[in-house]
Amino acid sequence: MEDLKFNVLRLLSEKYDFISGEKLASELGVSRTAVWKAVKSLRSRGYSIEAVPRRGYRLVKTPDVIFPQEIKRGLRTRVFGRKIVYFEEVASTNDVAKELASQGAPEGTLVIAEMQTRGRGRMSREWFSPRGGLWFSIILRPDMTPGEVPLLALMLGVGVAKALLREGLRCHLKWPNDVLVDGRKVCGILTELDAEMDVVNYVIGGIGINVNNEVKDFPMEFRHLATTVKAELGRKVSRVVLLKHVLEELERTYDGLNEKGGSVVLDEWRRLSSTLGKRVRVVTHGRTIEGLALDVADNGALLIELENGRIEKIISGDCLHVGKI
Repeated sequence: MEDLKFNVLRLLSEKYDFISGEKLASELGVSRTAVWKAVKSLRSRGYSIEAVPRRGYRLVKTPDVIFPQEIKRGLRTRVFGRKIVYFEEVASTNDVAKELASQGAPEGTLVIAEMQTRGRGRMSREWFSPRGGLWFSIILRPDMTPGEVPLLALMLGVGVAKALLREGLRCHLKWPNDVLVDGRKVCGILTELDAEMDVVNYVIGGIGINVNNEVKDFPMEFRHLATTVKAELGRKVSRVVLLKHVLEELERTYDGLNEKGGSVVLDEWRRLSSTLGKRVRVVTHGRTIEGLALDVADNGALLIELENGRIEKIISGDCLHVGKI
């Protein structure tokens, strides 16, 4: 029924006039009753579909839903988002994406859900994922060594930040890839790797963007740390349009990385960074390191100058801004 519903939506979306139930049934190889049930289901999801005897059905208005057909319509990418796996609800899009990647799913495959019940961020933290946000994972199959993979975390952050800037949201990046607005997180990113000694099999980029959800609905302990696109812009935004922008910017940045090397991503990340030049405290592998965030290395590691002048290179960790020098 789900596939039929999406196919009916696709055909209705391709026409600006009425299309008969008979023609829909014929093209899809189903009965007119099955078409009617699919239309009824679409209406229950918020689609406004006009039905006129002897003329058929016409799509009048679409709701802000993230159905694959809505995402693909007008999407300007070659690879990212061309294969989409959609869920109303799922435990974790990253878990589904890992399973699909292990079964050979192609690069650019997108797994997206209206809500997650066990979303997670870095350091195994819970990620609050209610309806109204964008919770998705994308499969990457980069031609790089495992040691170069931290660059992908920066790449994902850059792509999301550039898409949010297109919406008019002034945002910055906190190392390695949190997207912040005035110090509060609007997007979190989790990368998970499957690799052998010198070969990357796949990387899953998990992205969670707080879009039209309400800050007041966040767990109390997160409210002062998080924000949403809606709260910052003072209006709802189309999640479908924002997601298309994200996929387009991600693919553009990823292509730049593959074609021109890491310097392209690093330059973009530096331009958008709110970390460089700040005093930071990073917890990594049981150690706490504090000092001045000087720069990022070629592989995306953070370079921190300690009080004694020594430079520490941090590959991964939990970074906190503690002030300016």
